[in-house]
Amino acid sequence: MTKTHVSMILALGALASPALAGETTVKLAVRNWYCAACPHVIKQSLAAVPGVINVTVSDKTKTAVVTFDDTKVDVKALTEATTEAGYPSFLYTEGMLWP
Repeated sequence: MTKTHVSMILALGALASPALAGETTVKLAVRNWYCAACPHVIKQSLAAVPGVINVTVSDKTKTAVVTFDDTKVDVKALTEATTEAGYPSFLYTEGMLWP
């Protein structure tokens, strides 16, 4: 094999890395979001779920963007976490009239 072929094979192998195989990002619409403490509580409730990689919340849109390992957790577990914290949530769909 030539060096070019070896480099291409290594590059393709890196792209197919299992480290990213189960990573999913979703946007959740969150209810009962009325105060300055809400974003912190919502973010902490989601971040505490095993398998969650990153959480970003928006006070303006009342949404949370969650990146997680879908081999360890699913959307239902995320919505249950916010609901248990007092903030029911559901999967946000683009174009949805929210909030």
